[in-house]
Amino acid sequence: MKGFVQDIESIAVKNDEFRQVLYTAKNCQLVIMALKPNEEIGAEVHTLDQFFRVEEGAGEAILDGVRTAIKAGFGIIVPAGANHNIINTGNAPLKLYTIYAPPNHRDGVIHHTREDAEADNEHFDGKTTE
Repeated sequence: MKGFVQDIESIAVKNDEFRQVLYTAKNCQLVIMALKPNEEIGAEVHTLDQFFRVEEGAGEAILDGVRTAIKAGFGIIVPAGANHNIINTGNAPLKLYTIYAPPNHRDGVIHHTREDAEADNEHFDGKTTE
């Protein structure tokens, strides 16, 4: 079978890695993330569209300077070119998943911490999961 058909909520909630690429297709990519209390993704701008879904925890989404409180159940769409950041403002891990369209990271990459992610200058290399 091609594609990804799994319980993404359960996978995201169990995840403790800062970033893990679960599946990469030609035109999009599924990634889970876990932010520790007071941790953030870091302000960034992409040339691609991105969707976030919060599964557990609380935080703040910042899109082009507009701050919005987020919690489990929230979805965030970041259009290409928007300066954005996700910050965990709670006392527990912020568990979420994101979809990049098109892919942004190397398929299968795992970054245990934000520092690991920042030290690894990796980008999507054109290789998909299948």
